[in-house]
Amino acid sequence: MYWFDPWYLVYMAPAFLLAMWAQWRVSATYAAASRQPARLSGAAAARHVLDSAGLRSVRIEQVGGHLSDHYDPRAKVLRLSQDVYGGHTLAAVGIAAHEAGHAIQDAKHYAPLVVRNLAVPAAGFGSKLAMPMLIGGIIFANMGATGLGQMLLLAGIVLFAGVVLFQVVNLPVEFDASARAKAQLVSLGIVDARDMGPVKKVLSAAAMTYVAATLQAILTLLYYIMRYAGDRR
Repeated sequence: MYWFDPWYLVYMAPAFLLAMWAQWRVSATYAAASRQPARLSGAAAARHVLDSAGLRSVRIEQVGGHLSDHYDPRAKVLRLSQDVYGGHTLAAVGIAAHEAGHAIQDAKHYAPLVVRNLAVPAAGFGSKLAMPMLIGGIIFANMGATGLGQMLLLAGIVLFAGVVLFQVVNLPVEFDASARAKAQLVSLGIVDARDMGPVKKVLSAAAMTYVAATLQAILTLLYYIMRYAGDRR
């Protein structure tokens, strides 16, 4: 294959290994915390957190899927998966409170969240077009069409840089939402301080998936920049 480079796998190995470990960690901690009962359901916990922040207008809806929980800043809606919405477990209240943390960020115009939301269109556009251009650039360069290959590589690098920017800005957003969730769960009496261990483990494991995604995006960008620079020599 014209585009395949075995060194790509070597270059990306740290990110792949971290992603595999992070996914295993999320599954393990979520399963453990799902066996620990909580006083409120995930939806009730999220409602309590939102109301305490004066966000009674933010709706909470149940959606399908597993761990498909998210906050929609445009619709001002917190969407929780079935297990989280109705689950009376520490895993459910932890994840629900994390998503409520995003709603609080939105209400307070938390700067990294504002930047992340602005970067969403560029990241979405770049994620669709960047890889075909990058791979196409390598194929054409290997076939001898160096000029066209270089042009496609450069265009792909610029587009993928938007994806990397989104991932980098997303990290403080996710860490801050988890910090807000842990503080609110204790201060509002939703979870006793002594029972916060499983919640912290779930949120920390989830955060590592974002770290892994960011590392993978950065290493991918650096790899193609290296290929572009190498082809120019």
